[in-house]
Amino acid sequence: TPMYFFLLKLALLDLGAISTTVPKSMANSLRDTRDISYAGCAAQVFLLFFFLGAEYFLLTTMSYDRYVAICRPLHYETLLGSRVCLHMAAAVWACGFLTALLHTANTFSLPLCQGNAVDQFFCEIPQILKLSCSTSYIKEVLLLVFSACLFFGCFMFIVVSYVQIFRAVLRIPSQQGRHKAFVTCLPHLAVVSLFFSTGSIAHLKPSSISSPCLDLVLSILYSVVPSALNPLIYGLRNQELKVAVSNLIPGCFQKQ
Repeated sequence: TPMYFFLLKLALLDLGAISTTVPKSMANSLRDTRDISYAGCAAQVFLLFFFLGAEYFLLTTMSYDRYVAICRPLHYETLLGSRVCLHMAAAVWACGFLTALLHTANTFSLPLCQGNAVDQFFCEIPQILKLSCSTSYIKEVLLLVFSACLFFGCFMFIVVSYVQIFRAVLRIPSQQGRHKAFVTCLPHLAVVSLFFSTGSIAHLKPSSISSPCLDLVLSILYSVVPSALNPLIYGLRNQELKVAVSNLIPGCFQKQ
């Protein structure tokens, strides 16, 4: 079904996002070093923007999938057929790739005039811009603002979709059915809100309010926490996935 088709893509993107930053940070901690090559830094920026950008576009697509499933169930097969799902997935990957390519190419074309020490546990665009000349990073800032506006449009689409979903859920006569729908939807909306708010603040906040501790917390909240929480929200709360995992790992879950 489309839901599990998109869940597979979400799992791959979460795995990619976590693998981009955390293993390198752990390896540096074990070796007591903070070194990363220039090419490795560029690859880290590209991959992180690709995986997180594609994930955000995918979450937008998944909110539409939930809207059609709950609000227009009789048209579900027509609106979300296999070909439509493939086209939507291809658009998600393409948008993520294009966004990452633009930001990476623009950021690493800037001359670095303030040294080469990035004050973060991974290569992050705002930290790289601090090393650039004061007059050379305006284009990248404008590109970040444009990306933030694009992500805000996706966020508003998700909110509107869930408003329609909640209106449909409130008409469900069964209290158990309403509770199940809210328990599934609200954590997803909370993670999306956390992802959007912390990512926007981290990339758009003025340098006057920047501090190493604040930058670290914001970076963890948008680059690590959503990818860690998504498997819990979409996996452990899904009874069919729990049954499938329990068949693979006996004793892992108790069947209800």
